Amino acid sequence: MSLKPAVRVNRRIADIGKAAWEACAAPSGNPFVAYDFLDVLEQSGCAVERTGWGPQHLAIEDEAGEVGAVMPLYLKSHSQGEYIFDHSWADAYERAGGRYYPKLLAAAPFTPATGPRLLVRSDIPAEAGYEMLLGGALTLCQQMGVSSVHINFPPQAEWDWLGAQGLAQRQGQQYHWFNRGYGTFDDFLGDLSSGRRKTIRRERRDAQAGLEIVCLTGANLTEDAWDAFYGFYMDTGSRKWGQPYLNRLFFSLLGERMAERVLLIMARRDGRWIAGALNLIGDEALYGRNWGCVEDVPFLHFEVCYYQAIEWAIGRGLSRVEAGAQGQHKIARGYLPTPVYSAHYIADPALRGPVEDFVAREKAAVDGEMEWLAEEYSPFRQG
Repeated sequence: MSLKPAVRVNRRIADIGKAAWEACAAPSGNPFVAYDFLDVLEQSGCAVERTGWGPQHLAIEDEAGEVGAVMPLYLKSHSQGEYIFDHSWADAYERAGGRYYPKLLAAAPFTPATGPRLLVRSDIPAEAGYEMLLGGALTLCQQMGVSSVHINFPPQAEWDWLGAQGLAQRQGQQYHWFNRGYGTFDDFLGDLSSGRRKTIRRERRDAQAGLEIVCLTGANLTEDAWDAFYGFYMDTGSRKWGQPYLNRLFFSLLGERMAERVLLIMARRDGRWIAGALNLIGDEALYGRNWGCVEDVPFLHFEVCYYQAIEWAIGRGLSRVEAGAQGQHKIARGYLPTPVYSAHYIADPALRGPVEDFVAREKAAVDGEMEWLAEEYSPFRQG
């Protein structure tokens, strides 16, 4: 089956439709490119033009008129909620008289998790779909007169392909936990140095004292739990970055539409929720997203966000836990430095050259830092 040469731009994902989108996205098993996740962001008013996330999703039809390839694409009027930081590029370009915003971004909004951005139906030659989707994004960039196209957190295979097409390749790092065939949490602890084993057991004991820790998914996701978690989320968001990105409606719709893909790990004292962490469940990974609390309990953050996530992933046979952006303290909990990627097309050659030079130098620094961190701080037994 081959694709038609025309690329359609859609201002709502609903204009493409769930069945058509999922035919391209579902095989990846990634919850953040699922139709329901992206549609909930639009339906709740979180990822819409008013908030600086104007949907411009690309769709390409096959010879039979069915959608054969899609790309989640947004017209951005700022760089908030992306977790790949290009503010310095924008500042430099605008000081030189350029106009950096708006720009085009292929990503899962508010989500620093790796996942496919070039989504091609399995019976379509993948590279043909990639070429048409990228070509459509670059053509749209030219037609709209915007500064750039950015593709954030693609898997390495897509990133390599995008680099071969001439896009600037940027590398960052996160901290991921990998399942080395563990049957239990104690099996994981057995891989660690004796000092780290003792520390983690002590942290877990202290964090759980007097508390009930529960894992909620599926039908157990109640509005009461969402009310509590939203309070945690708002408190954390307002302290860290000002106005949080997600509203209360988003969480209710997420629970309605993706209950089997959601894991809320919540802590309760005497019947009152005091802390919680939101995770999404992929076919291969558990993705930690947001955390918050209303009571300061030593080590509870580590327990709810890291140790419970590891235990849950082991129990479900998942291959890894991605705990989100930043946090060198995660290394001591078994989350190791792991590369993450982005690719960038800059329309103006006057900015393109400096960006390409910057990302090349940055990659060398990131590689060096990851190697040093793994050698100096790894909690795993040597030899």
